[in-house]
Amino acid sequence: MKVFAIGSLVQPLTPDQRQQIMPKEVPDTLKLYLDGKIEQFWFRENAAGVIFLMEVQSVEHAKAAVDALPLTASELMKFDLLPVGPLAPLGMLIQGK
Repeated sequence: MKVFAIGSLVQPLTPDQRQQIMPKEVPDTLKLYLDGKIEQFWFRENAAGVIFLMEVQSVEHAKAAVDALPLTASELMKFDLLPVGPLAPLGMLIQGK
């Protein structure tokens, strides 16, 4: 299933937090990408955070994956998880309904 994981920083990172956490956050995020759990990722332009398009078995699997990331585990980032799928009403156009 596809899930959008929209991450927001709870508060701006201090220089010390950035120095301690980001060297772990980046490789852990890349591992999720290389494992196929994150298909695409973006940096948010309107707020400090990220957006992941994830391919996972369930919303619970997405939550477990993002909760294990260092920023989330340190309670410095929170994620909203939105399951998404095909735009089903378009099927009505093909079926002539």
